[in-house]
Amino acid sequence: MMNMAQQTQNIMKEIRLEKVVLNMGVGKSGEIIEISKKALEQISGNKACSRNAKAAQRDWGIRKGEPIGVAVTSRGKEAKALLKRLLEAKGNQIKGSSFDNFGNVSFGILEHIDIPGIKYEPKIGILALDVAVSITRPGFNIRFRSKHKSKIGKSHKITSDDAKEFLTREFGAQIV
Repeated sequence: MMNMAQQTQNIMKEIRLEKVVLNMGVGKSGEIIEISKKALEQISGNKACSRNAKAAQRDWGIRKGEPIGVAVTSRGKEAKALLKRLLEAKGNQIKGSSFDNFGNVSFGILEHIDIPGIKYEPKIGILALDVAVSITRPGFNIRFRSKHKSKIGKSHKITSDDAKEFLTREFGAQIV
């Protein structure tokens, strides 16, 4: 027999991890892009893609369309395992200012070798990376569908407090 707390809980309000995106902004093309790809593939286990410059920056010597960064996206069980490892590299602590008003979280890792399971390789060296974590609820895809796009209701949005509570409960993260 179900207790009242389980019976009244709305399954559409359940918060879940959608994706974890790792990004390395290198700033120039060439061999460093391939090295960054290898590092991200070593961290996530997924294939990394290069990101091209959207506009030319003459002062920095960057042309439009030139590869200047590398990114990889993880979803599902892989994303949960990856996020646990990434939080361990940060000492399971996230700054409160890392959360936005929509429940997403972003933080940086200064040395990729701090991540558990990653060993130093002289060919790769030591690289920094950015981590972006996207958190959703069921029904959030109405923003992206092709027919009858709609906004997410005010009571259904994920606040930064909801995201903080989710990361504390699911991943044992401490908010500082």
